[in-house]
Amino acid sequence: MHEHPPNSPTGQVPPPVTPVGGATVTVGTQAGSRPGNAHPVYAKPRGAMGAMCLALILVASSMSALNLALPQLALDLGASTTSLTWIVDGYTVVLAGLVLPLGALGDRYGRRAVLVAGTAVFGAAALTASFASGSAELVAWRAVMGLGAAMMMPGTLSTMTAVLPPDQRARGVAAWAGCAAAGVALGLLASGVLLEWSSWRSIFTAAAAAALVTGVVAVLFAPETREARPGRFDAAGAVCTAIAPGALVFALIEGNDVGWGEPPVVAAVAVSVSAAVAYVVLGLRTDDPLLDPQLFRIPGFRAGSVTIAAQFLAVFGFYFVGLQYVQLVLGYRPLKAGLALLPIGLVVVPVSQTTPRLAARFGARAVMVTGLLLLGCGLVAMASLDAGSGYLPFLACLLVAGLGVGMTGAVGTSAITGSLTRDKQGVASAVNDVTREVGAAVGIALMGSVFGNRYRASLPEAVSRLPRDAAEAVRQSPAGGLHVAGHAGQQGAALATGVREAFMRGMSAALLSAAVVVAVAACSLVRAPGRTRRSAD
Repeated sequence: MHEHPPNSPTGQVPPPVTPVGGATVTVGTQAGSRPGNAHPVYAKPRGAMGAMCLALILVASSMSALNLALPQLALDLGASTTSLTWIVDGYTVVLAGLVLPLGALGDRYGRRAVLVAGTAVFGAAALTASFASGSAELVAWRAVMGLGAAMMMPGTLSTMTAVLPPDQRARGVAAWAGCAAAGVALGLLASGVLLEWSSWRSIFTAAAAAALVTGVVAVLFAPETREARPGRFDAAGAVCTAIAPGALVFALIEGNDVGWGEPPVVAAVAVSVSAAVAYVVLGLRTDDPLLDPQLFRIPGFRAGSVTIAAQFLAVFGFYFVGLQYVQLVLGYRPLKAGLALLPIGLVVVPVSQTTPRLAARFGARAVMVTGLLLLGCGLVAMASLDAGSGYLPFLACLLVAGLGVGMTGAVGTSAITGSLTRDKQGVASAVNDVTREVGAAVGIALMGSVFGNRYRASLPEAVSRLPRDAAEAVRQSPAGGLHVAGHAGQQGAALATGVREAFMRGMSAALLSAAVVVAVAACSLVRAPGRTRRSAD
């Protein structure tokens, strides 16, 4: 495996790369600087930083923005819970599967070029999605948006670290992490505002406009950087990393819908496992793997990866069901629903800033395990709520889970980066990205599927006595069920109560399934190192 710099998202390593304005220089010194300068500095880093932050916010916000529109989508497109899961997860699973190979292409052909092309793909797909007339069409365009996002995301951190001098790179990485977190919150707020005055289609129109602005800003202010002597592209590894999570998500979503014993589901599980095994076998045999499987033998590296994946599985799976809860059960409008989740930031931000000191005193393992257990406890407590619990108990559970999120995020990332030397920080960045996206994709699929299955099984028997079209609408989604109840006359109140109770049983089952995964992840950390050394960069 090649040696690589802190800004390579693929782990393949170039000689120093010098960005100068819009040109690409692949020598070790900056134009006009003294020979032998090992740390070239871009003349105008603030513009480049702003462009990369804008691109990252666009990618992150699109992961969360559509969750607030799920009730509208269910009614407008007649989408079932399974279709809603695919609409949300189509974007995330493509992003998870392609972020590594497209990051490698950016290293090879130019990170800015791939990023700008990604904004074009993303924007065109978003604009087309705004005209979608069916759920299958919308899923397809969301997947294309995920392709554009996978082209954009890897180059953001790589470019930011390339344009900054060494003594400012830590600050740049912190800004990158802050933008990733802010993007999720901004996605919820922006979609909440749009949905107050317009339909779900406005979310895609706004995303297309934002992609256009991002592409123009990147062309004007971001330099081009690439590897001077890239290694052989790991095509087999790229195929395996794309297929493994995609097939797993397909199996999770369709398994709970059509049955785990159906041939397509069994085949998907087999394909996912085979792709993962093939990646390990082929990765051990190649000199330039996309991501060296042997790195997961390092206890701290493995522990951090498990922690981040479990955290994102729980968080993004929760968004899928939690935002429907505050709208359909509590009756909040979209903007108020988005605001109802913001208090979690009041916990996550300060806790994440104090966890490095906690890790230094008690050890990374203790902090990661405690954080995962708090996250799991928050999910279990939330699963005990009923349709009449109200917002305050929900908020209390949310804050407990927020403590866990704040503790696991920072320390999990530090465990990954601290397990590798400075010249391996590109690999650390890549793994941090991939574990986040794969965790989010699997979490949405798992919790969405469990929720839909339990919701349908918990509907009152009276649903079967409704007219066929009305009964099918109730079974497809809770939003459809409440819509039918609103037009059912004297029976409407009883039907609405039954739909909300079925929703709560579905949400409880989904939250408990995530809590089990989080608990298993916490137990797997018993052999993690108590302390990880600080990263050299």
